[in-house]
Amino acid sequence: MSQFNVFYDIDEQDVKRLLNSFDAMKLNYKKDSTILSNVAMTKKFCILDQGEAQVIRYNFNGTKTIIQEIEEGDIFGSFSASYSEEIYIVAIKDSKITMFDYDKLINRNGRNIEAQNKILDNIMKIITTKLKNYNERIEILTQKTIRDKLLNYFNTLSRKQTSRNIILPYTLTDLSDYLSIDRSAMMREIKKLKEDGMIFSKGTHIKLLYK
Repeated sequence: MSQFNVFYDIDEQDVKRLLNSFDAMKLNYKKDSTILSNVAMTKKFCILDQGEAQVIRYNFNGTKTIIQEIEEGDIFGSFSASYSEEIYIVAIKDSKITMFDYDKLINRNGRNIEAQNKILDNIMKIITTKLKNYNERIEILTQKTIRDKLLNYFNTLSRKQTSRNIILPYTLTDLSDYLSIDRSAMMREIKKLKEDGMIFSKGTHIKLLYK
């Protein structure tokens, strides 16, 4: 779950009044359904209340890349993409969403200004965390070999999970999409890492054996 929630430190009654003034909708999505398509053109602001989703990009030849995991408490919407990208938000578990127009979030109507300012402050904290995660991913993707990408990614997970026994947040197929590498080549490299005594793996469980 995200460290900062959009409504952190805001009175529950103020939250209800704000959502009412935003004409917020509570929506349910089944696993594998598209929550938003053509994300760059939408003006929707969304909060993942429950479940899990992914930000996915398809390039001109249909190749899929997983841009980001969206966890409970995360935010997403038009700021999730540039106008040059075909970006989709897809539920990977049954999910519940709060959705409203972004313009209503930033509009000052003279009511609940203090709570609205607090929401914007919380959003900035969430975005700061997202930027840190993006920088970590850039570091991983700029590694020159598949082995280096995998080891860099495993090290990042190990730090976040504070353990050398890590659990991948993706299936192995999704991991190859996240790392932008061919799945067969990735599986061969994982096999080599096991043979070299660098890791032990079983499914999405990885134990780091190197120092």
